[in-house]
Amino acid sequence: EGIRLSDFVYLREGEEIVPFLYDVWAVMKNAIHQGLTTSGILPGGLEVERKAQYLYNQRHIDESPITRENRIVCSYAYAVSEQNADNGTIVTAPTCGACAVLPSVLKYMQERHNFSDRQIINALAVAGLIGTLVKTNASISGAECGCQAEVGTACSMASAALGELFEMGINQIEYAAEIAFEHHLG
Repeated sequence: EGIRLSDFVYLREGEEIVPFLYDVWAVMKNAIHQGLTTSGILPGGLEVERKAQYLYNQRHIDESPITRENRIVCSYAYAVSEQNADNGTIVTAPTCGACAVLPSVLKYMQERHNFSDRQIINALAVAGLIGTLVKTNASISGAECGCQAEVGTACSMASAALGELFEMGINQIEYAAEIAFEHHLG
């Protein structure tokens, strides 16, 4: 009963993956920070203005608590996506096109529920397992399989990570990942 899915990942990959996952988490958090503290126009000819900082600064507007919380997690997602669009350093989780899903969810959950960095690392290990399953058995390529491959996989990874954070069993984590992926079928 006390065995977590992340324990199985470490048995397979070895504990030497832990420092790598800490590095991944640091890059994810930095992408959010950089995206939230940068304004202006994104490169390219479309004159697209960055929105992450604006969204984040609007989080205190007198709206419903759910709207305020959604604004925060969306600002994190915009921050990472804008860093990607600005040729900044991001984590492809699982791809550049879906890079914002996992970091924004994990950062938000860490802030709201005080999960430790080690708990986040364990969640990243489980998320990576799900991403690897999809990559091995199907595809994470948007060009090959559409948005389901990219964003669907990222949502499955985030769902599995949340299951690990909330100490769900292996079957529950698998089901959460499957349901998240299923809702992106195109």
